[in-house]
Amino acid sequence: MKEKIIKILHLYSHDMNIYGDRGNILVLQKRLERYGYKPEIIEYNPGDKFPIEADIIVGGGGQDSGQNKIQKDLLKIGPKLQKLADSGTPMLVICGLYQLFGKFFKTAEGEKIEGIDILDIETYGKPERLIGNIITNSEDFGYIIGYENHSGQTFLGKGVIPLGQVRLGAGNNMVEGTEGARYSNVIGTYLHGSLLPKNPKIADFLIEQAVIKKYGKFDKKQIDDSLTELARKSAIKRPR
Repeated sequence: MKEKIIKILHLYSHDMNIYGDRGNILVLQKRLERYGYKPEIIEYNPGDKFPIEADIIVGGGGQDSGQNKIQKDLLKIGPKLQKLADSGTPMLVICGLYQLFGKFFKTAEGEKIEGIDILDIETYGKPERLIGNIITNSEDFGYIIGYENHSGQTFLGKGVIPLGQVRLGAGNNMVEGTEGARYSNVIGTYLHGSLLPKNPKIADFLIEQAVIKKYGKFDKKQIDDSLTELARKSAIKRPR
């Protein structure tokens, strides 16, 4: 039987990969293997040739300096990412790339870093950092558990829906009580930790959408997530 390959594109692995975000790639890789697919990891950094195929796209967080470093390149490949997003390619973007998938990030010093406008969001740098354990509740994914550490506060427009409603923590900003944003199969969020080891339902959503888009259907096998569930129960009890 011919192997069914799913290609995972890791955006800006050199500059946008803090707080353990690479763990999201590892989770997708291992779960794809358990479901019977062959994962191929493609790293993309400024100056690289953008791949012809990408079934799942993942990008992490970075400092303001990292965002500045990759911004020019991101704007260049933005139309390709927009086309993939519009066609239903699943994507997960964390923190810094979540911000730059929006309209712009205006730093606390007044510098405006333009985004690629896939997500209808605007982000403003504030003097206070929002740091700590966070729990949100999502209609599709249940309780989402992670850790946030950001000074940017993000405000959602009409073209997106929140990923979840905050139960513990700050989330997108200090006033609206939402966390993250969704458009088509694109998920943006501030949750580090890494996100996917604690939230396998989101990992499986990305995998399922990628497999259906490429191969027509997804035959989901049962994976033993009992240890993950124990870890989640423990994490939910932690203070902010």
